[in-house]
Amino acid sequence: MGQSDIAAPTPAPLTSTIAADVDLSSYDDEQVKLMEEMCIVIDRDDNRIGADSKKTCHLMTNIMNHNLLHRAFSVFLFSADGTKLLLQQRATEKITFPDAWTNTCCSHPLNTKDELIEEDNLGVRTAAQRKLFHELGIEAQDVPVDDFHFLTRIHYLAPSNETWGEHEIDYILFMRPQHKELVDMAPSPNEVRDVRWVTKEELKVLLQKGVTPDSGVIVTPWFKLICDNFMFAWWDKMLANGGVDKVADPEEVKKIYRL
Repeated sequence: MGQSDIAAPTPAPLTSTIAADVDLSSYDDEQVKLMEEMCIVIDRDDNRIGADSKKTCHLMTNIMNHNLLHRAFSVFLFSADGTKLLLQQRATEKITFPDAWTNTCCSHPLNTKDELIEEDNLGVRTAAQRKLFHELGIEAQDVPVDDFHFLTRIHYLAPSNETWGEHEIDYILFMRPQHKELVDMAPSPNEVRDVRWVTKEELKVLLQKGVTPDSGVIVTPWFKLICDNFMFAWWDKMLANGGVDKVADPEEVKKIYRL
């Protein structure tokens, strides 16, 4: 079925009027504006039940008191030969998890017709392409929607600090472009502090620094969870199979892992 054959659902209404009254005046203006975006609110089985602002969804009071849960994605973009993974260090301006190293791109599909499409995970893949351009300046032609490969979903909760945190069902997407060895980038300094292509061994060193006191290296909790539980086995399968389309087995694809 082609993308044009998939009907776009109607965006959901606001889920609730739960707490969203935290003062954002001390934060970066561009990041504050992004807090108005409408995330897709879901139940623990990833059924869409409504929508609420990014600000509302990321307040720890709402996560802990109302079990507020939203849909997210994590992109892992590899070199053409599969030996290197693109990481980013989140900008200091970010409201949640500033300065932390993480996978290529982590964000949320929004409560819009294009990004609500659940068939073939098209909405999530569309959002991933949008955010790769927004954060890293990677052109859509270099990361075609059809080339994202969905592996599984991971349900996790992680505080950033006493005010902000994440409670997500996170769609894991792999991509290995074949038209050039490394994709061209123009990272937004308001989104990305640094980027780095790493081998498996270099990634292991970074992860160790992330749990070493006084190392100065921060790693996002979802990235660490994915690496600790899945990442290196998936990476080995990708290299062994020559591509990303057979990285996850059918049971992994169907399952929601709760970490």
